[in-house]
Amino acid sequence: MPNELQYARPLVSVVLATYNEANHVQKCMDSLLAQETPDFDLEILAIDGGSTDGTRQYLEGIAARHPHVRVIPNPKRRAPFAFNIGIREAKGPYVCIFGSHTLYQNDYISVCLKELIAKCAGGCGGRVLTEPSSDKLEARLVAFGMAHPFGSSTKSFRTQPEGFADAVNYMVLRRDALVEVGGYSEALLRNQDNDLNQKLNANGHRLFCTWKTQCIYHPKGTVRDMFRYGYLNGFWNVISFKENSSSMGLRHFVPFFFLVGLLFSLLLSIVGLLSPNPAYRFLALSFPALLAVHLGAGTLAAIQVAVRNRFLGALWLPFVFLGFHFAYGLGTLVALLTGVSAPKSSPASPSTFHQVPRTNESVSTKSE
Repeated sequence: MPNELQYARPLVSVVLATYNEANHVQKCMDSLLAQETPDFDLEILAIDGGSTDGTRQYLEGIAARHPHVRVIPNPKRRAPFAFNIGIREAKGPYVCIFGSHTLYQNDYISVCLKELIAKCAGGCGGRVLTEPSSDKLEARLVAFGMAHPFGSSTKSFRTQPEGFADAVNYMVLRRDALVEVGGYSEALLRNQDNDLNQKLNANGHRLFCTWKTQCIYHPKGTVRDMFRYGYLNGFWNVISFKENSSSMGLRHFVPFFFLVGLLFSLLLSIVGLLSPNPAYRFLALSFPALLAVHLGAGTLAAIQVAVRNRFLGALWLPFVFLGFHFAYGLGTLVALLTGVSAPKSSPASPSTFHQVPRTNESVSTKSE
């Protein structure tokens, strides 16, 4: 494939969904405004869902000083609507779907764009490093827990290796590939990225993760928020499976199987304790044994983190892992028991997105 950047300076459109992000948006915007653009131009579209904490005013102040920044309202507030608004408004042949809790290395967009073209990919993102949102113990435990494979799996965007993958986050994407698959599902208020990634792969648009650049993701700073995040993810996994089963893998339901195992072992333990037959007393060990296995694995992970980061506080992680996996599995269980389904929403389609002017494109952007 010819070098797409040698003929002209294509426009790259950053889509940033925001809603009450006053604690993060300034640092995120600073990292975007500092992006190196050696052979492309950049526009930043901040899609705000009606922030009430000063986020909207801050963004409008930035837009007043930087002509390449636009603030666009998102009346429906939630992320998939923001992403689709951004895709519609984007003027460039390349679109970045970024998060406002993340800081991007100065060469992030430049490197991802070059790698996307070199690998003939539909999208490319950099390595994601998870760091605490503050120096508080809780914030550090949350970040360490979510960044470790035992906490989030080896296929999470926080732990994935370099190379082609089924799912990549914080990508530079070919806009025509996004339009081809109809943008983001507006029925999925969570997991819409899993759904989109699966559709891109199914249409032949491969996704690549490069470690030549990186971004830093800051999760929320309390263990309670972490557990709530796990519960909602587990809950929406059921909805996502009903909407697009191909977008969900076995790993998304491991916490549910763990929870079912806990409940079944608890039942066996009760039977063992109450049984008049001494031969069944060994069943009483079922629940504590399974609990011990999980805490033991969590302890090994915690020791790794404590040694690597020289932080003894990490030894609390076994209990954080246990609570996170329990909350995640509970969300899935509640969704199954209640028979929940996605809210009715008209899916986006290619016809809802305007065509990008061909002046910024020199060759086809179809993945090969």
